[in-house]
Amino acid sequence: MDAVYRIADTVIAVRSIHPLIHEMCKDYRVEAVPDLYVSMEQADIDFERQRSAREDAAEGIPVREFPDDYLETLAVYRKIAEWMPTQDTILFHGSCIAVDGEGYLFTAKSGTGKSTHTRLWRQLFGDRAVMVNDDKPLIRAESLGGNSGRAVVYGTPWDGKHRLSSNTSVPLKGLCILERAEENVIRRITKEEVLPMLVQQTYRPADPSAMVKTMELIDRLSRDALLYRMGCNMDISAAEMAWRVMSVASS
Repeated sequence: MDAVYRIADTVIAVRSIHPLIHEMCKDYRVEAVPDLYVSMEQADIDFERQRSAREDAAEGIPVREFPDDYLETLAVYRKIAEWMPTQDTILFHGSCIAVDGEGYLFTAKSGTGKSTHTRLWRQLFGDRAVMVNDDKPLIRAESLGGNSGRAVVYGTPWDGKHRLSSNTSVPLKGLCILERAEENVIRRITKEEVLPMLVQQTYRPADPSAMVKTMELIDRLSRDALLYRMGCNMDISAAEMAWRVMSVASS
């Protein structure tokens, strides 16, 4: 099964074994000459199954069984993510929402409440808010250090269990590390404070040269983006505070 998609301004041809990946990516389909060819084999699916089993064992939970077609969607994204650093682009684990055309990206340890926080933003802003991606957006850092001084965040079909994303791109207004707290508090932080979390939350390629490029892009992002740390509760007042601080800040 073959189809071509435009994801993060990159044209990607996908040859799959199963149809699920094409249903998942249908909103990104185009007729264009590919920049990248991704072809799946059973070995790629088996690799994802083994990797998932190792991660479950490391977390001390029962090994989960996933169907081949789902594992193939992960394998496709892994191959894309391995190549994307050549396009000044990284795969990041976070939830990105846009308000009035500007992107706000939230990241945290698993289970902290990234998706809950961006849901509060949607509740607060209604039609002004667009969910860019709720789990695995792509970030292009090419524009950083230029006239705009901002990265660009892209929606992707890999958008978490709630399937919240848009085939869109927005300039990154701010990046915030979330933590649970009883009272809401937010502050600007430095590159040194944010760098360990950025490394942890960014896909790290197996190819050494791609990994070197990834670290360069992470460093660029940590140097040029507006960075925050926020302790927040699950009340809509958390979204109100985050917006009030992040929307008016400038570098």
